[in-house]
Amino acid sequence: MTLASEKMISAENVHFSYDGKTEILKGITADIEKGQFVAVLGHNGSGKSTFARLINSILVPTEGKITVLGTDTSDEEKLYDIRRKVGMVFQNPDNQIVAAVVEEDVAFGLENTGVSPEEIRERVDEALKAVGMYEYRKHSPGMLSGGQKQRVAIAGIIAMRPECIVLDEPTSMLDPAGRKDVMNTIKKLCGSYGITVLLITHYMDEAVQADRVIVIDEGRVILDGVPKNVFSNVEILKKAGLDVPQVTELVFKLRKQGIDIDPDVLTEEECVNALASVLKEGKT
Repeated sequence: MTLASEKMISAENVHFSYDGKTEILKGITADIEKGQFVAVLGHNGSGKSTFARLINSILVPTEGKITVLGTDTSDEEKLYDIRRKVGMVFQNPDNQIVAAVVEEDVAFGLENTGVSPEEIRERVDEALKAVGMYEYRKHSPGMLSGGQKQRVAIAGIIAMRPECIVLDEPTSMLDPAGRKDVMNTIKKLCGSYGITVLLITHYMDEAVQADRVIVIDEGRVILDGVPKNVFSNVEILKKAGLDVPQVTELVFKLRKQGIDIDPDVLTEEECVNALASVLKEGKT
């Protein structure tokens, strides 16, 4: 079996309710392959963060099933194995940082699982280098920026060597520079380390960078595909209360005015080239 065809996460008709009455998720079905970078989009209250917590067994489905590499997340005896395979990064990095020194914080999880001191040293250094924070290993987390703290939180998860990392709106509390740092780190996790990444976000420019985008609205998947295909559905996204990338919005408006421009354009560079082609060929 090739890496690309191996299922990391499988959700089958997943329903979830906090109170037994109001359903937050209403039949989510999706397979996520090993090594994929998947962005999950949805407005506040859509159910996307609930879905993230189900994958890590923080919650379990009220109906349906989620498996991680074939293991049912509702199996309490397998809870440790699931959380060893799937790491979780939350919105506020301060909630995950527990030590007074960066390298001690990254080592915290390893120390609690009985890893030898020699291996802890190796894994901590490797994880900090992976997120570009090795030079800050002796610093106090309190002296770091929001983006740097989030990278330290991610390093703490990487050090545990999970096969999948779920990030629940990890950039929502960061400034643009911090968001860029974290997104670069996420892409490196997939590209250089082969880690499966599930990014929960409401930022369109982050979702554009993923291999695949899943859009959840009112507890259901309404769109699922590569970014080009998903973001071409401008009216569906707007109806779901979501913005679209600025480039997509521009292309959508130009096409409504009768200008024959490629609807799959996503990046600024692609847009410039498409507009140049339109002007050169007179396709108006």
